[in-house]
Amino acid sequence: MTDTTLQLEDGPLDLDAEAPAAWSAATWFAVISLAATSFALVSAEFLPAGLLTPMARDLGISEGTAGQVVTATASVGAVTAMLSNVLIGRLNRKTVLVGLMALAIGSNILAALAPNFWLLLLGRAGLGIAISAFWALSVAVVARLVGANATGRGMGIVTLGVSLATIAAPSMGALISDWLGWRSAMAMTAGLAVVAMLLQLLSLPTLPATASNSLADVFRLTGRRGIQLGMLAILLLMTGHFAGSVYVRPFLEQVTLLATGPIALALLGFGVAAVIGNIAGGRLADANIRFALVVTAALMAIAALALVFWGVHIGVAFGFVTLWGLAFGMGPVVLPTNLSRAAPDALEAAGSLMVVSFQIAITTGAVVGGYVVDTYGATGPLTLTAILALAMVALALLQPRGD
Repeated sequence: MTDTTLQLEDGPLDLDAEAPAAWSAATWFAVISLAATSFALVSAEFLPAGLLTPMARDLGISEGTAGQVVTATASVGAVTAMLSNVLIGRLNRKTVLVGLMALAIGSNILAALAPNFWLLLLGRAGLGIAISAFWALSVAVVARLVGANATGRGMGIVTLGVSLATIAAPSMGALISDWLGWRSAMAMTAGLAVVAMLLQLLSLPTLPATASNSLADVFRLTGRRGIQLGMLAILLLMTGHFAGSVYVRPFLEQVTLLATGPIALALLGFGVAAVIGNIAGGRLADANIRFALVVTAALMAIAALALVFWGVHIGVAFGFVTLWGLAFGMGPVVLPTNLSRAAPDALEAAGSLMVVSFQIAITTGAVVGGYVVDTYGATGPLTLTAILALAMVALALLQPRGD
């Protein structure tokens, strides 16, 4: 395999060394700039959820067609994840990250100004490239900034941007769209990307690459047992999550019999708990990754099963939707950290496989969840979530400590 040992300006990163007890102000600034980046990118990704109706009306298309802007982002991103770390070659990783934000800015501006659906789709495709390439590099860059033994904590802060964007983007997008129009809402995400890019320029150290990756290197990495188990863990837990979480609202409507207001409150609890899960997951992952995997999956399984059996009760529904949010917040921190432990010498290639695994899980979860809800009703997807999460618990418990 190509030597992908990571280096800072002052020498190689010792992936077995203890992380410093406290981060410097410069380290905090750099990690926060990456959190701002994730917030800007994921805000742009989820924004269309609150804009479909006015967007469709303005462009003269159906809402279903307008919804394909989300599909374009995800599908282009899935391909990009495999190729991004190959195509960037030996470019300085700081330059790459800044360039990705420039691409996000241009893509969001194109989407905001698009006179027709096809240019809107092109803008969203560009955003998909920026998103997937950023996440494919994220673990490697965080490890270089904070040290290998603090990667979970660093990723916990970076993924805070995801949780905050998930909560804020659809609602804020809808509000801004009502006040100023959907194009202004799209332009707002370009402004967020500008802020993130400036923070990167000011805070990130130079991050030279010592070697370029090849596609063969990425595929060769899949021969490692730890990588196989790490990818399987992502596929199990995230397929289960996305198969069930999409149908939490119909479950609350049909089983718990909640109105729109209480449902919104329950989903807000989910989002707030996810933010807490980001931080908790990072600390658990750094302390004991195997334990972190078990806790994350067990919490999701318990939440889903409790909703299936006792979700008719309002208090139970609120409590276990919130618990599900906590587990989901832990997942995007614990799972990549686990995968990276199997490839300390090839973190960028492992990052590509991590993003591909997430994209496959999201797509599979959506398709299978849709079939299950149509066939078995509102409790079906949640039952599937619990089964896959319990399988993930078994995988973590049976995994040898050396993996």
